[in-house]
Order: sequence, then structure tokens, then C-alpha cells
Amino acid sequence: MRYKLALLSIAALSMTACGGGIRGDGPPIGGSMRIPNLPGDAIPRPEPRSKYGNGPVYEVFGKRYTVMPSSTGYQERGVASWYGKKFHGNLTSSRETYDMYQMTAAHKTLPLPTYVRVRNLQNGKSIVVRVNDRGPFVHNRIIDLSYSAALRLDMVRNGTGLVEVTAIDFDTPEGDRPTRDSMPPAPAIQSVPTQTPQTTEPAAVVSAPAVTAQRIFVQVGAFGDRSNAERRLHVLAGAGISGAFIYEDLSRDPVLLRVRIGPVDDVIQYDILVEELENIGIMDPYLIVE
Repeated sequence: MRYKLALLSIAALSMTACGGGIRGDGPPIGGSMRIPNLPGDAIPRPEPRSKYGNGPVYEVFGKRYTVMPSSTGYQERGVASWYGKKFHGNLTSSRETYDMYQMTAAHKTLPLPTYVRVRNLQNGKSIVVRVNDRGPFVHNRIIDLSYSAALRLDMVRNGTGLVEVTAIDFDTPEGDRPTRDSMPPAPAIQSVPTQTPQTTEPAAVVSAPAVTAQRIFVQVGAFGDRSNAERRLHVLAGAGISGAFIYEDLSRDPVLLRVRIGPVDDVIQYDILVEELENIGIMDPYLIVE
């Protein structure tokens, strides 16, 4: 799908935007197509900014987006989606060919290209991808991953996942960056026999070591005064939002009172909660992992 990219200079460019992963949008199962091995992480390296897709301002569906001048210091938590075969072989916003089997991603405002580490908050799995596309232009989604990237994070079947996205800058000491020699071998996707009936289920991944589940909360305020924290609890209760509590952060002096909601079990619950919070004017919830 193509969207119009509107620059402030009024020059118009077309771009490929990502609509988010849909279950069954991976490779076809059965037939003669064999499924390749999963790639390893993208290896960060200095690259010039793309001539395409870097704005500085563009418009999609009547909403304007401003491309960041730099990715340095960027970190965000929220919902990741993925895109697959419907876009495979199409041009990305940077005019590269989208390959669903590479470790790439789409983001609305990071410079193209940018390398980011994406961590699945629900299972602790982590990958590095190269951002070379724009999207996802869906509410409450912060990044759109390639099929292979989503598969390695174990979020293909659900279509979405709660993640943390951190930009990798080249001021980071080289020893702290991933290298091909330091990466564990990427797991292989099991081959599918040609006689297997067609199905929309994505390919299975060879089992990996189990990761301990973590509890996820949504933080909606931090206060030094207890009356202000309790006032926030009252607003939440008045809106019918349950599960809110005050967490006393004893690591701060004076003690900081953080208002949190949860735990949040999945993206569906998070989406509903974000909409309820927006309805009462709370626009910047933050995901907390314990």
C-alpha cells in the first residue's frame, strides 16, 4: 500500500507505509516454497541518511509527522506490530526493497536508517533491526517489524507485542555493540513438507530456552505529595479504571509516589487501557516491567 508523503516544501513523494502484522501474513505453508533459516541480528554500522523518507515533515491520513534530527537517546516502550508477504518485494520509504526475511523495521519518526534494539517485554527476548521504512500508521503502535524479526521475538502468532525500542548510536563503546562473532546462532525455522495441507498458521520455531515471564504495569504519574497521588487514583476510579495503586519508590529521597495500573496481561488489555486513559486526558502512560 502506498501513501503520499507531503514535505513542508510542498514537494510530494510516494512512500510505502506499513499497516501492521496480521496473523497468517507470513510465508505460505505447504506447496513448493521452503522456508529459510532465520537471520541473525542486524549489525549496526555508520550509514549516511537516506535521500528518501527523511522528511523533515510528512503527512499520512491527515496527520503530520516530524522526523527526528538524530536517534541519539531514543528509547520508547509500547506496542510492536509486524508486516509480511503482502509487502514483500515492494519498495520501502527509503526506496529499498522490503524483504520479510531480513532484520528490518518501520518507524514513524526515527531517521532512516537507524539501528535499534527491540526487547519483548513479555518474554525478555531481544533483537537488533535496521529501520528503513515508515509506519505503522495505526494508533498506539510504535514500530512495525519484519516477519523474521517478529518471529525471533515470538510475536508472530499474536500479531503484536509489548516491547522496548532503544536506538543504537555510534557513541556507544564498540565493545558494547553486537557483532557477528558475539551473536548466538540464529534458530532455524522448521522445513515444511510439500504434502502438508495449506494453513494460515506461521511456521514454527525450533524451541529456545524458556524465558521467565515478567509482570508489566502502566505508570500514569509520579508525585512527591501523597495527596496528589491519591487525587490521581480518585480520577482513575471515577473513570471506572480498576487495578490502580500507589507504588512507593524508596530509592528516591524524598520518596516518590508512582501511580500504576496492572499488571497488564497482553496488548488487547493495554490498548483498552490506553483508550480509557486518553478519554480522561492522560496521554503519556509508561510501561513498567518487574
